[in-house]
Amino acid sequence: MDKELSKIEKLEHRVSLAHQGGGKERIAKQHAKKKLTARERIDYLLDEGSFEEIGVLVTHRCTDFGMEDQIYFGDGVVTGYGTINGRLVYIFAQDFTVFGGALSETHAEKICKVMDQALKVGAPIIGLNDSGGARIQEGVRSLGGYADIFFRNVQSSGVIPQLSAIMGPCAGGAVYSPAMTDFTLMVEETSYMFVTGPNVVKTVTNEEVTSEELGGAFTHATKSGVTHVTSPNDVACLNDLKLLLSYLPQSNRETTKKLPFELGTEIREELETIVPENTNKPYDMHLVIKNIIDKNSFFEIQKDYAENIIVGFARLAGRSIGIVANQPMSLAGCLDVNSSKKGARFVRFCDCFNIPLLVLVDVPGFLPGTDQEWNAIITNGAKLLYALSEATVPRITVITRKAYGGAYDVMNSKHIGADLNFAWPTAEIAVMGAKGAAEIIFKNEIKKAENPEEKLKEKEADYANKFADPYRAARRGFIDEVIYPKDTRRKLIKGFQALEGKLIQKPDRKHGNIPL
Repeated sequence: MDKELSKIEKLEHRVSLAHQGGGKERIAKQHAKKKLTARERIDYLLDEGSFEEIGVLVTHRCTDFGMEDQIYFGDGVVTGYGTINGRLVYIFAQDFTVFGGALSETHAEKICKVMDQALKVGAPIIGLNDSGGARIQEGVRSLGGYADIFFRNVQSSGVIPQLSAIMGPCAGGAVYSPAMTDFTLMVEETSYMFVTGPNVVKTVTNEEVTSEELGGAFTHATKSGVTHVTSPNDVACLNDLKLLLSYLPQSNRETTKKLPFELGTEIREELETIVPENTNKPYDMHLVIKNIIDKNSFFEIQKDYAENIIVGFARLAGRSIGIVANQPMSLAGCLDVNSSKKGARFVRFCDCFNIPLLVLVDVPGFLPGTDQEWNAIITNGAKLLYALSEATVPRITVITRKAYGGAYDVMNSKHIGADLNFAWPTAEIAVMGAKGAAEIIFKNEIKKAENPEEKLKEKEADYANKFADPYRAARRGFIDEVIYPKDTRRKLIKGFQALEGKLIQKPDRKHGNIPL
């Protein structure tokens, strides 16, 4: 039939076949799983009419296992470029209706082509993953295609934002590409990620586990930290992608576009009453964040993982900033293995893409215990220390309450290069808490006392009066200013404005060796 068509009709026919994907029956199955097709996802995500497709007529080259009789234009992935809110982005969306979205040699080549283009022009690359894995009929050629993509992920890292949405299966070698991108979003109940599936797990370890339990969105949001954002369905996931992108620049050569903003008094009286008088009573650091940033602008990252530290993007006077904050509501805000890794990776991302950092501190130290020590709290805690020490973006710290021991140093202290360090009057900057310090310093005196408990309380109060405040640090210049809590937002706006021209020349080296 194709031979009987005119040249124009022949083109129209082939493009029409490409747009049909795997056919009506397979599209219906996709919809039955509450999933959009690859093209529907692209149409929803990009500005209307902006998508320009690349490689619509590509087909696979495999002639084994009867594959020469199964030809689909586009070969299971839709690739191209378009705009989101007027901003250029490159995109690929795997089509599960064609060979289950399995990756072939040509499928990979299409993805690599848009990745190369994105890197050349300095625009974000977005991957919508929905694939059964490598196309086994092609053997090592398919595996080589994955490696080609991985290599480009690494070359693009820190140069252009790379965003991955897992909107279906993503298993085996396929998981390593999203893992090397900057942010991974997952759709609840319809997506999963794992290196080896439930059947292999049962064979090797005899464990019975479902795909959802092994690598579903909830698992990776709470247990592994692999996913940064989870969404209830495809549409919500695409909306989250748009919102996340709004906080990011096009590339490392640019800064995020500043939204219009009119400066007022910026006083926030609510901040005066958030920190309790009882230093051992928790409070929600989200309330501090809410009263500092522009209204409803906080976009939290990994909110259900390592909840003792909060990370996310916000706007301050219209400008995008990254926030790292201890959370007293979880583990008293202690740093541990997972929170250190979570904070470090977020800091490094912000530094890559010229996003200023605000660090809010209420940290009693590192979490003690054999579990922490045996899981390398030393090198994992050092990750956060390393990330902040190497960051050259504007960095401001506000100590709201506790800043004890080595954790004081790690949480963006003046000593590791912070530009401005503020403290509230409620701040306590010391080697450790008053009780622990008193037990060590006055050990013998307490032991000999008629009433050791009373003596301990007395010495604890003495130590607290002498050290549990921000003023010794302020006298040393380790704190630039002790500020009224209500004045925090105004101070931060002015501080970040003053730091906009910050420029630091790094030592000449290939790269540092972060403690991995």
